[in-house]
Amino acid sequence: MSMKTIKIHSYEKGLYFRDREFKGLLDEGRHWFVNPMASDRIDIADMRDPWIRHKDLDLIVKSGFLANKAQVLDLQDFQRALVWVDGRFVHIVPPGQYALWTTHRNVRVEVLDARDVRFNHPDISVILKASAAKELLEEITVAEDHVGVLFQNGRYVETLDAGRYVFWKGIERVQVFQVNMAETSMDITGQEIMTADKVTLRINAVAAYTVQNAEKAVRSTTDVKQSLYREAQLALRAIIGSRQLDDLLADKDALTESLKTQLAHRAEIFGLAVTSLGIRDIILPGEMKTLLNKVMEAKKAAEANLIARREETAAMRSQANTAKLLEDNPVLMRLRELEVLQNVSTNSKLNVVLGEKGLAERVVNLL
Repeated sequence: MSMKTIKIHSYEKGLYFRDREFKGLLDEGRHWFVNPMASDRIDIADMRDPWIRHKDLDLIVKSGFLANKAQVLDLQDFQRALVWVDGRFVHIVPPGQYALWTTHRNVRVEVLDARDVRFNHPDISVILKASAAKELLEEITVAEDHVGVLFQNGRYVETLDAGRYVFWKGIERVQVFQVNMAETSMDITGQEIMTADKVTLRINAVAAYTVQNAEKAVRSTTDVKQSLYREAQLALRAIIGSRQLDDLLADKDALTESLKTQLAHRAEIFGLAVTSLGIRDIILPGEMKTLLNKVMEAKKAAEANLIARREETAAMRSQANTAKLLEDNPVLMRLRELEVLQNVSTNSKLNVVLGEKGLAERVVNLL
């Protein structure tokens, strides 16, 4: 026969096992055991640590001895627990069985249903700092000027505004696609396109668009900007291929409007709206530039010649009108002759040459 003694302090509990079965809790004090078969075992639990950590916790919980002394948690697969000790958050508890002493510490437990995948809580900032947060929670921040398109198990749920969102891990597959809602500019770089009259040229354009339907933008394509860029190039090729070079050069606004109309329809399918579009450059081949320059030079020369001829015609018409007026009015003719004579006598030495009639006779008479 053997005897042993166990000392239990005020902040401790004794976990008493016999033949590997849990028999009860030992309170503060000294306890004597006569154990001829050496089948008794006492494990000391420090209640200053609120967690009851024991490999036979299931036996201890099942015995019922923890009533009024501990908080027992038996969390299902879809449950999570938040634990506060002495008013401070300490842990996020995953599924499983747990027990916490409540005699020496102020313990508060909040059990949550994680099947509501979105996690909201007034103390979310503190909870996210816990060591288990990264394992059990996923934090997603939707940036400013963006929205987040939320999918759960591939199913659209809602569109989230800018801000922070937290989701439980291990329940459903959660995806949040961030979409920029600000106006975005896009350069449509040149591609070689042949016009209806077989002239190859390159056109550079610039477009701006906004997202009108974020869900559609995510569902319709993996990259809305690249898709819109491709549609713009196809629209340019179709429009230019149906027009002649002279029409394109003469009316760029018509080309822009046609392109915007055609592109707007495709953009709507992607959940986008084209806010502006413009043709930046129309680039011609080198030989075509030379030819057009010659045409323009010839055109300008012809216009200049036409203007000169018009001026000459107008001058001759004016002279004819003046001659007719003088012929019909002798007094006016006399005044004109006197004006000429005055100019001659003022600017140079006057030499009078007599001739037949007309001005010569009048000059003689004047002298």
